This record gives sequence, structure tokens and C-alpha cells, in this order.
Amino acid sequence: MEYLVKDTLLEIKHEPRKGAWTYHIQIPNTKHMVGKWGSLKATGTVDNYKIESINLFTIAGQDKLISINKEIRKALNKSGVNKVLVTLSLLNEKQNITEKEILETFDQSDVLKIFETFSEQRKRKIIEEIKAQKSEDKQIKSLLNFIDQLTLEND
Repeated sequence: MEYLVKDTLLEIKHEPRKGAWTYHIQIPNTKHMVGKWGSLKATGTVDNYKIESINLFTIAGQDKLISINKEIRKALNKSGVNKVLVTLSLLNEKQNITEKEILETFDQSDVLKIFETFSEQRKRKIIEEIKAQKSEDKQIKSLLNFIDQLTLEND
């Protein structure tokens, strides 16, 4: 799991008349992240309050924000200018490639027949290694490496 912040003390900021963003936390070192509203979501905790999924708000050239709504503030018993311990990781709904997608990709790459000749243990190890990668990009890279290896075994 790649963390945006881990066990980091951050301030709940208060800016009147900002609607849902009146109370928010700015997540350091996130201004480089690109994504439109709704495509960047995080999961984690704020002072041990579990957040399953929360949108990251983008302001051009600034670090991302998360809204600290009334429900969260009440659970924390905190408001603006209070410090909270934050742990957040990026929630990527497409992060976990499925076994079905791996097998379909092997089939489309003409290496599924070779893969199917392997022992169940070896097949499971390959699939788990691909799925264990920390990002979709790394999963795809691992998948392509295995396709190359299987292609060589086919020659």
C-alpha cells in the first residue's frame, strides 16, 4: 500500500463560506497528482476515525484537500485549527487486477496454453506475483514480463 500520508499530524483548517470545504485538511506533497473530481479518492483514518472513501479536491498548483464534514468533526470532537493524526492511501478502484483479466490477457497474447501446462502451484505463484504489485502500472509491467517469459518457453 502506498501512503499519501502515514501517521502525520495535520491541521483541520477552517475557511468560512466554502460549503463542504469550510473544514478541510490539506494533504502535503500531493500537488503533482493529476485527476478530475471523483477520480482521486483516498481511504484511511483521521485520529482513528475510519474513512472508507473520500474525494481529494484539486486546486491547481496546490496540495489536495479532503473535506472534514460535520459527521467526522463530531466523531473526532474537533473543529478548525485542531491537529489530527492522519493516515491516507490512494484508493484506486482499478488497482487490483483480477485473475480473470490475467488469464484473458494470457489468452489474447497466445500464451495461455503454455501457462495451463504449469503445476497449480506455479500458476498460483505467477498470478499472485502479478496481483501483489502496488499499483496498476506495476501490475501491468509484471503481467507483460510474464507474457515475455511464457513466449520464450513457447519457442
